Amino acid sequence: MTRLPSTVPANSSDYRGPILLNPGGPGGSGVDFVLGIGEWISSVVGPQFDIIGFDPRGVARSTPRVSFRGNAVERTFWQQNAMSASPDTLARAWARGKINGQLAGERHADILPYINTAQTAADMLSIVRAHGKEKLLYWGFSYGSLLGSTYAAMFPDKIERLVIDGVLDMEDYYKTLWATNLLDTDKTMNTFYATCHSAGPTQCAFYAPTPAQIAANLSSLYTTIRARPVPVRTALSYGLVDYTRLRLTLLTALCSPWADWPTLAVALADLARGNGTALYTMLEPPSVDSECTCPSAPDEEFAVVDEAGIAVSCNDGDVVPEDFGELEEYFKNTLSTSEWAELWDVRTLCVGWPSVPKLFKGPFGANTTSFPLLIVGNTADPLTPLWAAKKTAQDFSGAVVLTQDSPGHCSIAAPSVCTQKYIREYFANGTLPPNGTVCSVPGSPFDEPETLKSKSSTGVDAEDPLHDAVKNLSTLRRSPSLRLL
Repeated sequence: MTRLPSTVPANSSDYRGPILLNPGGPGGSGVDFVLGIGEWISSVVGPQFDIIGFDPRGVARSTPRVSFRGNAVERTFWQQNAMSASPDTLARAWARGKINGQLAGERHADILPYINTAQTAADMLSIVRAHGKEKLLYWGFSYGSLLGSTYAAMFPDKIERLVIDGVLDMEDYYKTLWATNLLDTDKTMNTFYATCHSAGPTQCAFYAPTPAQIAANLSSLYTTIRARPVPVRTALSYGLVDYTRLRLTLLTALCSPWADWPTLAVALADLARGNGTALYTMLEPPSVDSECTCPSAPDEEFAVVDEAGIAVSCNDGDVVPEDFGELEEYFKNTLSTSEWAELWDVRTLCVGWPSVPKLFKGPFGANTTSFPLLIVGNTADPLTPLWAAKKTAQDFSGAVVLTQDSPGHCSIAAPSVCTQKYIREYFANGTLPPNGTVCSVPGSPFDEPETLKSKSSTGVDAEDPLHDAVKNLSTLRRSPSLRLL
């Protein structure tokens, strides 16, 4: 764990206790999250709270860490192989899932039963009690919304404040379906076309006279790259910009409009001219010392690795049938929902997974919680649709959905002072926004950052640190955590 301390003394009547954070994943490091942006989160919620980040079971600094691929070199080669475009993509994903399961069983059979969301939820209560409290203050993003929902279902009387932001469909997750994540992905892509067009050619390098023409230009680029991938050599690595990499880069960028869309537009324009460097570097893998084959090199020992997220997902959910025909039918159904399902092979990661006890099977809500939940969703979130936020609100009595009218994954992907002001007031004094509240975002991802204060009309003083906090938070990349598996 790590803690950014409150500036209010712990013995003061103004001190409010620790807010626990989870950045998502599963498999994301709460320690890294707080070390990186804890000060901005503190500026949102107020100085009267400690900000606590923790690495869940099996993740990063928590030991034993799930790491069944041996070392960084082995892991990097495995991931790079996954990036290869191939007509037998589904069959390859199925076979890779089988290998994942075999490796996990061989190398981690002793610890797998203890790496799951239910026990991490119980760990959060232990952290709260170690602080001398009995009720949780929590803000969870993406998978962190699932962790928060699970906690609320397990411990409904142990909630002081609970915000879930970028909400997963809880029932879908525990069935290992991952079938409802992409309901708004096309809407997010269409928002890119529209905002690029509105920004004009000086601000959006991939501009065309209409949004439809921008979409058509991207479609033509798909065709070109399918026929002839572009080789790239950078100072750190080398590889190909092929169709799969192009699509993965787009999905990643859809999560972080204010951080990525101007760069994406330049990269697409360059790629259309045959230069793939900018596009390639948006997902460039870290450099690896090929001479080191040790299981835990110094820089690797506490790193976030994808195996932890696989373990949590597969341990939590229903057993995935190993029959390939069943998987083909599953993908046929998901592709009818979104064309992006070709990249969303999370379910296949659990094919052949070792048998472990399933500790949480519902109920997926609570008639009464000790304090109502605040549930936050964006109108065009590519990975956690607003529909799931509204569905989850029905499972928890008194919960309120706060809608942010923006693209991007989770509220912090866009600089809305309005949204974060409501979150601040919820933590500080328990005020919930009125039902049906929708917060706007000033400007567009292609505007200069300085436009935030000039276009904001939220009733928050322009010098309030909240303005800088939301601007800085929106520059973070909210990547699909399992994008390279």
